[in-house]
Amino acid sequence: MRHISGAWQRTARGAGLLGSDGRPRPTIFAEMSAIASRTGAINLGQGFPDSDGPPEVLEAAQQAIAAGLNQYPPGRGTAELCQAIASHQLRFYNLTLDPETEVLVTAGATEALAASILALVGDDEAEVIVFEPFYDAYAGLVALSGARLVPVPLRWPDFQPDLDELAAAVSARTRVIVVNDPHNPTGAVFSPQVREHIVRLAIEHDAVIVTDEVYEHLVFDGRHVPIASLPGAAERTLTISSGGKTFATTGWKVGWVTGPRDLLDAVMTVKQYLTYSGGAPFQPAMAAGLSLPDAFFAEIAQTQGRRSALLGTGLRDAGFAISAPAATYFTVADVSPLGSASADDFCRRLPVAAGVVALPLSAFVSAEHRARYATLVRFAACRTDSVISEAMTRLGAAFAN
Repeated sequence: MRHISGAWQRTARGAGLLGSDGRPRPTIFAEMSAIASRTGAINLGQGFPDSDGPPEVLEAAQQAIAAGLNQYPPGRGTAELCQAIASHQLRFYNLTLDPETEVLVTAGATEALAASILALVGDDEAEVIVFEPFYDAYAGLVALSGARLVPVPLRWPDFQPDLDELAAAVSARTRVIVVNDPHNPTGAVFSPQVREHIVRLAIEHDAVIVTDEVYEHLVFDGRHVPIASLPGAAERTLTISSGGKTFATTGWKVGWVTGPRDLLDAVMTVKQYLTYSGGAPFQPAMAAGLSLPDAFFAEIAQTQGRRSALLGTGLRDAGFAISAPAATYFTVADVSPLGSASADDFCRRLPVAAGVVALPLSAFVSAEHRARYATLVRFAACRTDSVISEAMTRLGAAFAN
């Protein structure tokens, strides 16, 4: 239509948001979930759990609704939640924050990412570093900001970046380095050497580090280490997380971003014109969740680790090669041992052939690098043990011959 600007069309197409017909392109997540519904296949594609979160969190939301906390909360978030986030960062990572100026509540982590990227970049010369494969929102948000996306590859099977390639990617044009650790979609955790190298490069080139740490409490061995806790990093790092994965409440969309006041003020300037505020009765519930005892956080990591191991064993038994994850919901598998050269084709056949849905890893990479990940598939282990076991039984039967 003529009233849609050519600039928007070009930007949206460059971000992969529009198809060749100019209409919104459905995401592969929506496509594969629709296939799961239509065929009755077990959906191990999308990363949302099939069980409710802790009763303390659910009850806190219900009580807040009953108490009338249903109108706009403060734009920066309720004082209770901001204090809980600051206390959480101190408790787990020894990071001291002012809850009034260094904490901002958002409509999920994706809004925090959007507001951060839009606040920090905004010209054609700017570049944003991401680690590829990447959460699909990154490419769209960078394109909408007007900046250039610069992917640094993570390679099978350990999904760590090559430090020389990373150094070559960062330049004087780099405004932001986006760090997703623990990493979606691969399940990798970056090594201490990688984290330290990122900080050195950010200091050298005066870049801001924006971290996506939504899986921070789903690290299977040891505790998550935020980049902001490294020497020299806190003053140039925006740390993003949410309660969706930790408390199995992905539909509530309550996230947050923390960091130095000057950076957070810039993010707030953008955020107030996105949602301004939201999730009023869910904010006290998130505060209750962040105050749960250490045993809760240890248990959810242990449970997810067990489910990921159950998934990995089943995938190996069915003939896949896998990259054993260190965190998150996700396991990446290689379909080439099963005779397939295309993960895209494999995933589209799988619901009928085996009654299971997975996602090709190419859904998480830039168009020019799809061939590098052509045979890799992501499975999600955020289902109950019985559902994962049934999915593995189906895969085993389908590929027995």
